Amino acid sequence: MSNLEREPREVRCGGGGGEESELLEGRSVPLGGPRAMAVSRTLPNVRRRMIGAWCFVDAYGPEETAMRVPPHPHTGLQTVSWLLTGRVLHRDSLGSLQEIRPGSLNLMTAGRGISHSEESRHEALHGVQLWVALPGERREVAPAFEHHAVLPVRAGTGFAATVIMGSLGGETSPATVHSPLVGAEVAVDGSAVVPLDPAFEHGLLLLDGAIEPLRPGPLRYLPPGRDSLRVSGQGRMLLIGGVPFGEEIVMWWNFVGRDHDEIVAFRKEWTEGTGFGSVQGFDGEPLPAPALPGTRLRPRGRVR
Repeated sequence: MSNLEREPREVRCGGGGGEESELLEGRSVPLGGPRAMAVSRTLPNVRRRMIGAWCFVDAYGPEETAMRVPPHPHTGLQTVSWLLTGRVLHRDSLGSLQEIRPGSLNLMTAGRGISHSEESRHEALHGVQLWVALPGERREVAPAFEHHAVLPVRAGTGFAATVIMGSLGGETSPATVHSPLVGAEVAVDGSAVVPLDPAFEHGLLLLDGAIEPLRPGPLRYLPPGRDSLRVSGQGRMLLIGGVPFGEEIVMWWNFVGRDHDEIVAFRKEWTEGTGFGSVQGFDGEPLPAPALPGTRLRPRGRVR
């Protein structure tokens, strides 16, 4: 999924910062224009830009709508597409053509550069789109696409966690990761104790139902040091986490880079039609890059 804001703000992440627990309120962003589906963006947040290597969390639906995101570029990240209801068709510049359905994972590694599009029919859509920042030594890997229709489940009393990325409680997803992290959809039915990696910081997002101590909307941040999470209720939540990301990065529009000049170069390549390949089969023009801000983009810490 693209960041379709016409005037995207510079998002600067990486480095150290405070570790207090907090609620990260989302902001509403129209996906594709004022009449399009609205998404709730909880990462990057005004106070906390990342949780582990996770640097972008958009939650959308449930809503009867059609999604149409034209071809657009990415660098330095992985896109993670996860649906609860509906279907989305993915195309990319590698020639991939894959429909994603609930319970299956579409994972695209941008590396040095890739472009893709996403479309859906007019139907009930409910899901999340996430980005994972690639660490410095892996950020220029060859672009790649994976689809995983079957994922491992870590079950326990009162919960069943589908492991989307990384590892949870001894279960490991087949999806490629480039830093220690976890992403899981956790179905809760009753009282449960979900295992956590104490080396990770974590984020929790209520997807549906009612689960204590969560509420609809914000992403709840948990600092490192916890080896378990007590929850109760009935519903589904998203669990993300990872080792705190120690690098400084610059995130602007759909690019993750390390400094202003890299972002300028990425934008130039996209505008000139070089470096990102082409998406075949999409009926429409690629998404134009927005104008850069009038000041230089500077990398800063992952939290304010």
